[in-house]
Amino acid sequence: MGSSGKAPIGRPRGFDEDEALERAMVVFWRQGYEGASLTDLTDAMGIARTSMYAAFGNKEELFHKVLRRYAEGPAAYVGQALEEPTAREVVATFLTGSVRATTQPGFPHGCLAVQGALAAGDLGRPARDTLIAWRDEVCARLRDRFQQAVDGGELPTGTDPAVLARYVMTVAHGIAVQAAGGAERAELEQVADLALRNWPPV
Repeated sequence: MGSSGKAPIGRPRGFDEDEALERAMVVFWRQGYEGASLTDLTDAMGIARTSMYAAFGNKEELFHKVLRRYAEGPAAYVGQALEEPTAREVVATFLTGSVRATTQPGFPHGCLAVQGALAAGDLGRPARDTLIAWRDEVCARLRDRFQQAVDGGELPTGTDPAVLARYVMTVAHGIAVQAAGGAERAELEQVADLALRNWPPV
């Protein structure tokens, strides 16, 4: 049979997977994994459940795709920070990026990776574990970068790269929680500036 030009059942004409994924990201970001129902997701994406399953898999698979999109979009500052030439610039870019991402106009305030599954029960455990692994990976990348700075003499001998990475992550997570609670960008920029003023905290 020739093409009728009709969209697949349940999928509206002009269905844009990127746009649908972006909308799903906002729902997960605003409501968390458990708080985002399938109806919330499909309504926001503008598609039927059958189309969601066909294009993105189940809710957990959709969440994984959303997290990748988040890492490549709002959280792209992580990779950018790690490319900076000095450890101080790494931290400055990381914390400034955190402030901007968590207070970005048009998106929920806070961080998807921090708030996404903080209060997750048993049903949200896979998402919580995924987010913990993602945050741990970022922390490990910071640790490795700070180890390079110690080895190169940029940071003082005796500096513990793991503790330093955890410190930076803790400040960034605090920024995200404060942003979700309504703190303004200017206030959070002051927090980032204060952390940098005392760099390195050893």
